[in-house]
Amino acid sequence: MPFQSFKDYLFLEKNYSVLTVNAYQNDLEDFLKFVTNEYETSSINKVNYSQIRSWIVSLVEAGLSNRSINRKISALNTYYKFLLKIGEIKLNPLAKHRALKTSKKIQVPFSQSEIEMVLDDLNFGEDFESIRNKLIIELFYSTGIRRIELVQLRINSIDLDSKKLKVIGKRNKERIVPLLKSVAQTTIKYLAIRSKLECISDSDSLFLTKKGVKIYETLVYRIINDYFSLASSKVKRSPHILRHSFATHLLNQGADLNAVKELLGHSSLAATQVYTHNSIAELKKVHIGAHPRSKK
Repeated sequence: MPFQSFKDYLFLEKNYSVLTVNAYQNDLEDFLKFVTNEYETSSINKVNYSQIRSWIVSLVEAGLSNRSINRKISALNTYYKFLLKIGEIKLNPLAKHRALKTSKKIQVPFSQSEIEMVLDDLNFGEDFESIRNKLIIELFYSTGIRRIELVQLRINSIDLDSKKLKVIGKRNKERIVPLLKSVAQTTIKYLAIRSKLECISDSDSLFLTKKGVKIYETLVYRIINDYFSLASSKVKRSPHILRHSFATHLLNQGADLNAVKELLGHSSLAATQVYTHNSIAELKKVHIGAHPRSKK
């Protein structure tokens, strides 16, 4: 299969990340193994939908969730669309496929009191890692950026004079997010202690480990989980929950949905609306408390 051309297409035209492209490759290789074993074919370009359906059945029997199966089929579908585009096939065997039903995940945000407990009540200390960790938490909660976006921040991403943050999001889409004064102050403090690290191997990256190398995603997750385990009993304590908290708290305070969409870097309102279920509860309280007929 022309997979190198497909990878180039994902990188150059679709602007997918290395992680996404690797996941696509793994999914296609898994499918190729399946059709090779079951149907003795060495090409996934010539399979039909019934053969794909048998793969789906095998994945269900293996215990994969519908969400995981849909992701694998999505990778396969993208590959077939690419083959159509370059004229390798005339029909996409997945053209009429309907995704498996999945239950919507309810992301429970941190409460404002939980976030205040972490940022205002915990003693972070004045060493490099403590100041860095506080800035990471402040940035997540005040800007709503994704974990990978935070990891990829550069020194020149932050404009302290105008208090703005330049974020490179999905598909290299750039957005500008305002910085709170308190976050700008923590940034100044962090940059001062960062400059005193003995060895810096990646001088352009904003966030570094204490060894002077670029911070990585698992460390960022661990930082958020560790600090919020001191203030919250929620099962999931991740950077994404902080992003969810950012959006939910803004909407609860009456922020415009379109404005929140732009801050989050979503391409459509539908993606932002998943954060509104908590704000609806808040709106109900306001409605009941303010409507003239609520006491009747």
